[in-house]
Amino acid sequence: MIWLIIGLILFLGMHSVRMALPGLREVLWQAWGENAWKGIYSLVSLLGIILVVWGFGLTREQGVQVYDPPSWGLHVTLFLMFISFSLLPFNMRSSRLRPLIKNPFLLAVALWSIGHLLANGDLASVLLFGSFLLWTIANRLSLTRRPDVAPAAVPLVQDIVAVGAAWLIYLLFLFVLHEWLFGVAPVAV
Repeated sequence: MIWLIIGLILFLGMHSVRMALPGLREVLWQAWGENAWKGIYSLVSLLGIILVVWGFGLTREQGVQVYDPPSWGLHVTLFLMFISFSLLPFNMRSSRLRPLIKNPFLLAVALWSIGHLLANGDLASVLLFGSFLLWTIANRLSLTRRPDVAPAAVPLVQDIVAVGAAWLIYLLFLFVLHEWLFGVAPVAV
């Protein structure tokens, strides 16, 4: 469990610098240079995600059940994941939906977290998905302090193609990739 927690602290901590310490990133860019900061950010994030994956596996092996997921949890999760995948393309600064939601990626991660908390009640899942859910809530609240970014005008077809690609990737995850990557088939085929 300790490796999962350390990984979450490293990964989410690096992704919280701008939220928790506004202006620090710019100060570090000035002191170290933008590329040095991005390199450190990337290395710490990569180490964090490696520890999260490894720690999740180790914690999951312990088999500690925190709660029994509801019987309808998997069905709701499939729907939430469809919405989550559908939102991801709209995180591009040029999408039409971005100004309405402010940060579609955060909403997608929140839905991903909620869905997986509904489908899994083991300790590893509660730590992983609960941490990401709390992080998205805190990050979303911090957006009120950040300036809005006006999207560029783009053809509607760009958004349509992006959503179509997201739906294709969702189907690939649903029927192939999720089981291949994580050893769990979301649906029986």
